[in-house]
Amino acid sequence: MSPLIDGLQYANWSEKVFRQMRDGGVDAVHVTITYHETFRETVLNIERWNRWFERFPELIFQGRTAADVALARETRRTAIFFGSQNPSCMEDDIGLIEVLHSLGLRFMQLTYNNQSLLASGCYEDEDTGLTRMGREVVAEMNRVGLVVDMSHSGERSTLQAIEHSTRPIAITHANPHAWHPARRNKSETVLRALGKSGGMLGFSVYPHHLKGGSACSLDDFCEMIARTADLIGIERVGIGTDLCQDQPDSIVEWMRVGRWTKLKDYGEGSASAPGFPAMPEWFADNRDFGRIAKGLRATGMSRADVSAVMGGNWLRFFETSFETSFGAKSGEKPKLNRAAE
Repeated sequence: MSPLIDGLQYANWSEKVFRQMRDGGVDAVHVTITYHETFRETVLNIERWNRWFERFPELIFQGRTAADVALARETRRTAIFFGSQNPSCMEDDIGLIEVLHSLGLRFMQLTYNNQSLLASGCYEDEDTGLTRMGREVVAEMNRVGLVVDMSHSGERSTLQAIEHSTRPIAITHANPHAWHPARRNKSETVLRALGKSGGMLGFSVYPHHLKGGSACSLDDFCEMIARTADLIGIERVGIGTDLCQDQPDSIVEWMRVGRWTKLKDYGEGSASAPGFPAMPEWFADNRDFGRIAKGLRATGMSRADVSAVMGGNWLRFFETSFETSFGAKSGEKPKLNRAAE
């Protein structure tokens, strides 16, 4: 039986959430540990996670390799894999990429909505693609085994990341733009390129990226997954809920604004409701993954394919993505075979 893996969460972490993970049988989760924080601030966030690992060792532990997913299943715990939704944690120092990887970071977005030192975000009027530094950083991420995540990036930047990266990239939490035209949802061009390159797409249940918002039905969501799997390959899709459970509305402001503006930036679909939107009734927390699995079965998807979407595909991606390639230097392409080749 395949594991249950969520490609992205940013909850207000607590014993309650950790116990719900266990009640839901969640074997591994990629968690956001930092948005706009500097390197030092990110280390403080890791310290906070270390305290949780100390307090709740029977529920969670830090995941570093794909083998930790098997350990989680054997010990009935949840493996926590660290990720960043912005490159702020590496500041302007490419050497910090290896340091962050050594601390357990396994995913890093090149942008969060805006232009960064590395690439353009999906909210910019002009997407100039990967910058000179961006190309160097992608090569270094490839070398150490840090996944390039383009969930909040613009189209040209995403396509260039797919082309430039010697490892398959991930879009950990987004949906097809043709299904719902949110700025962060991805075009068919991007999705086809992602699938062809061996990358992974995690489907999001965050309401601003669902057709119908909070009223989106489970049937519609699962049919969208099935159609996308037909487009890019069943082996290229998984779940990346973007669950922000129990977070106060003030966190939305930090996510969207950080330190780059003095103004409010309520973001996509939320001008009249600046806080977190209500979740769809069929997914409130980690105990509801079974509903998605049943919904996928109802589309006619086989049990094997449902298992792949619910975690098997992420596990295979982890197995190749977290390996190191320390024989190559920054700026050089490590000798790794792309999954599609």
